Amino acid sequence: MKIADFEKVSQRQFEADLKALQGLEDSCYDKVKLPLRATSGSAGYDFYAPFTVTLKPGETSKIPTGIRVRIDEGYVLELYPRSSMGFKYQMGLLNTTGVIDSDYYNADNEGHIIVGVVNRGDKEFTINSGDRFVQGIFLRYYLAEEEDNLNERHGGFGSTD
Repeated sequence: MKIADFEKVSQRQFEADLKALQGLEDSCYDKVKLPLRATSGSAGYDFYAPFTVTLKPGETSKIPTGIRVRIDEGYVLELYPRSSMGFKYQMGLLNTTGVIDSDYYNADNEGHIIVGVVNRGDKEFTINSGDRFVQGIFLRYYLAEEEDNLNERHGGFGSTD
């Protein structure tokens, strides 16, 4: 059963976020690759880094992936570090688990998935362009009976307070 579709954000959106978050002027939009599962039994869709970033111990970085996802209502995409990145380098996500809601697709930033990573280890490590660094898993969610918050999303990080 398919409940979602990955696609690239526009080149304009990607380059704006790349400049704002990484200070990079040189576009690497052609290196944006749609997430894929590694095997038929994999639950997670691997996200690929479109550029190289090196993190010293304690450093953080926000990585624009160039990806957005259309998700059927009632499902969510959760992002986690790939096991190898956590075990080898103690890479974590700044928000521990990324939550991509179905209405994020229509956000003002085109639903651009930006991943905040942190080096919790004691050694520098590099995520090279083309490396798989996080994985996304689609999950079903349920609503409480007392549902009364029906605000509309507009922005990205923290947009719903």
